[in-house]
Amino acid sequence: MRRNTTLVYLLILAVALGAYYLINNREKPADIVITLEPEEAASYLFSAEDGVPSQIRIESKTGEMIEVARGENGAWEVILPIEASADQAVAEAAASQITTLRIEDTITNIPLDVVGLDAPEYTLIVQFKGGVERKASIGVITPTENEYYALSPDGNVVIISKFSLDPLIGLITAPPYLETPTPSPVPTQTFTPLPPTSEVGTPTPATSTPQP
Repeated sequence: MRRNTTLVYLLILAVALGAYYLINNREKPADIVITLEPEEAASYLFSAEDGVPSQIRIESKTGEMIEVARGENGAWEVILPIEASADQAVAEAAASQITTLRIEDTITNIPLDVVGLDAPEYTLIVQFKGGVERKASIGVITPTENEYYALSPDGNVVIISKFSLDPLIGLITAPPYLETPTPSPVPTQTFTPLPPTSEVGTPTPATSTPQP
């Protein structure tokens, strides 16, 4: 009986030693190195390095156009099609939109006539405060109908979101004129003519009193 007990202890000891050996001599897994790809910097149709837009002109293929510019006092004015005061909020929103026209993709080796840029649907001409002027052309809508093909100021064929361009293009048909309040109509007064009065010195006809 004692011999069997000794064998059991030896067996347990052997198993423990074997486990210890495996734990301390097994190959350690290689360190996992995670490399994060740097995010590609966003690029825009008009560079923010040019400054703040001071004049925006949008022309359509059919000859319609809209042009707004900052006056000497910094306020926006409509120059074309009719010179007038501009709605400052709408004009300022357009200027902000100009600097957020993000390039979704760049296409290389594609003929301009294939994407409607040989005779652009629209042309954007932007002048910045520093005097720099940039021009971009807008072609046809992409097959997904979510973007426009465009020719950047650098001469690259790029894709711009339709959602970001449409508000600017819409200014052609809805110029940002300053709305002036329409005066309320003056109520028409109705005059009731007075009964004629007797002239001075003209006797008033006597009323005959019937005799009994």
